[in-house]
Amino acid sequence: MSSLIERYIPYKTFSRPAKLYLLSVIISGIIFSAWQLFFNLFILARGYDKTFLGLINAAPWIAGLFFSLPLGALSNRMGRKNAIIAGMGVDFAMRMLQVLVRSPELLILVSFLEGIGLTLLIVSEAPFLMAASDDKNRSLLFSLNFGLVTLSSAVGAVFAGQIPNLVAMKTNVAPDSSTAYGAVLLVSLLIGVFAIWPLLRIDEKEIHDSETREQKSSILAALKKGLIWKLFLPNVVLGFGAAILIPYMNVFFTEKFMLSSAALGVLFAVSSLLTAIGSILAPALAQWMRSKIKAVVTVQGASLGFLALIGFSPTSWVAEVSYLIRGTLMNMANPLYTAFSMEVCEPQDQGAVSSMLNISWQAGWAVGPIISGIVQQKYGFSPLFITTIILYTISTLLVWIFFKDSEKKASPICPAGSV
Repeated sequence: MSSLIERYIPYKTFSRPAKLYLLSVIISGIIFSAWQLFFNLFILARGYDKTFLGLINAAPWIAGLFFSLPLGALSNRMGRKNAIIAGMGVDFAMRMLQVLVRSPELLILVSFLEGIGLTLLIVSEAPFLMAASDDKNRSLLFSLNFGLVTLSSAVGAVFAGQIPNLVAMKTNVAPDSSTAYGAVLLVSLLIGVFAIWPLLRIDEKEIHDSETREQKSSILAALKKGLIWKLFLPNVVLGFGAAILIPYMNVFFTEKFMLSSAALGVLFAVSSLLTAIGSILAPALAQWMRSKIKAVVTVQGASLGFLALIGFSPTSWVAEVSYLIRGTLMNMANPLYTAFSMEVCEPQDQGAVSSMLNISWQAGWAVGPIISGIVQQKYGFSPLFITTIILYTISTLLVWIFFKDSEKKASPICPAGSV
């Protein structure tokens, strides 16, 4: 049994840098769980309105749109390890300032700067994982990176949820006050700083990053290659489809099925757990199918029917079960597609590809929620479900059309048939 598990999930083959990076991912997941739970509530508790909250939340996405390509070039020059540490440091520092400063103008500025730090981290991550892995364990490493963020966030949320009440008891303030929420955010950031420690212990000589840095090419030269745009197009379609619907699933379940906050919390927690498990199992599916692309197309295609059941089933339990299955299937594809994207491009183009994948996602999420809000107000959720299903279908077809034969040829990094 153990040999079978190791065959499909070769975790023992991970390099030391890969293991250290995954440890950092687990620690940093605590930050994002607390931030997702309480940052919006913290801003509103301070007396700012929802319009201003929208500006703060949009600022990091806008920064990502404008700076992904320059930061990809910077990552090439700095090296992946240094870029990740710098990006994480800027991200942590700006989040700290978001809790401490009160000026509206400064809050928007530091939110924008936080987006720059986070974008530098994101565009450096995939090339780093590529350099720290080999053809036997690459899919699993990408999938674990994705799954552990989700899993550690879910675990962190349980503990973070208790802190406001503890602060309220010790300081005689209301648990829903800005003081209590701010304490949660600051504690999570202080814990999250330890995520930098494993990164500092990584020796760049143990990965192939030095080879990548010696083969620099300009971002503009990379963008002239058709492959990058083929990788970009399915992702931007997918990102827009997700952005107009996925952020509002809590609103949908509350309005249509009258789910209580407690029931909604359980649903989303179980979804996070299944997403983590699914992403970890995705490499085994790719190996069984002998193709990452076939696995991506299969799980994304299979999820479409469950998305339709969520939107149009009159029964709550059917919609809830479909939500769990859809999320698991759809999120299995993400790390596989990212790993494939890194494999099929030249080493010196990995920064550009990572940047373009980031831009493709940022673009949808910068405008999608605004459009979604208008549609919800006038027509409800049905048009959004139909549009998302269409966009997901187009994205899946584009992946198949562009790349169905790509894995039959040897890539610059990964020999054919290695998945």
